[in-house]
Amino acid sequence: MKAEKVLIIKLGYSETLVGEISRKTSLGDVLRSTVLLNIFRDAHVTWLVDEKAIPLLKGNKGIARIMPYDLTTVLQLKAERFDTIVNLEKVAGICAFADSLSGWRRYGFRFDPETGSAKAYDGSQHVLEMCLNQSDKLANTRYWEDILFDMAGSKWSGEIPELGFKPSSQERFDIGFNHHVGEKWPIKAWPAGYWKELERLIDGRFTISWQKGLDSLEDYIEWINSCALIVTNDSLGLHIAHTLGKKIVALFGPTLSNEVYVKNGVKLLPEREYDCLPCLSTVCVKTRPCMHEISPSSVMAALERLLTKS
Repeated sequence: MKAEKVLIIKLGYSETLVGEISRKTSLGDVLRSTVLLNIFRDAHVTWLVDEKAIPLLKGNKGIARIMPYDLTTVLQLKAERFDTIVNLEKVAGICAFADSLSGWRRYGFRFDPETGSAKAYDGSQHVLEMCLNQSDKLANTRYWEDILFDMAGSKWSGEIPELGFKPSSQERFDIGFNHHVGEKWPIKAWPAGYWKELERLIDGRFTISWQKGLDSLEDYIEWINSCALIVTNDSLGLHIAHTLGKKIVALFGPTLSNEVYVKNGVKLLPEREYDCLPCLSTVCVKTRPCMHEISPSSVMAALERLLTKS
């Protein structure tokens, strides 16, 4: 029997559950979207992606073809036929392109020729509304993976994303400090002084490695794999550590912790009440940002529990 032919369009230009659209590739969103491969285990899957994210997908056995988003690829895909097309991009032009392709079933986002904007196929309208209405997003209590499965007409049962690149490094450190955040969302960062204080509290009881691999995605993955536990902001490193089965202490402030599934770890939030959280903003107007209210002592207690747990 011929395998179902599936096209997944996830470049990383628009975060699936966020209204904002950017040409700065969201690598974390691309990686998280690979959870959908669990739905299409027996299918022939083509993944259209921005070339910056290819290392996250390359080597994934669930993907038959990884195609970079360029003119040659667009022309080829327009000449092919698919059984199923899943478009997770809300960029209007990409939605129009996806609609122009030959496909029997469609999930995700489509193009509205009347307004020239992204709309949703049946089953994804609630996701689009959540993207466009912040109050709906703040009220959400479902994991990101659960929502994505729902968009594709399936039920999520705890599956996790799949990293294509397979690191060869061995665990050499007890703890990795994943302290950098992307320039897009600087207020997600835990203060630099707090990382130093956490290092002082550890006081040689556990081995520590500070974040490495900033110039190479493959080196970054290798570094994460060399650590048994990752202390991290809400960033790409969190999602890579999750796919690698690492223990995680995740620090959340302005972003939604409810959406993030951490299978083997804990999520820590500010210890003082803020009437603005989660603000989902890239700029903080408070005198004392919320990330300052996650104390090094609480992070120390969390990592001790995880590292001493049998």
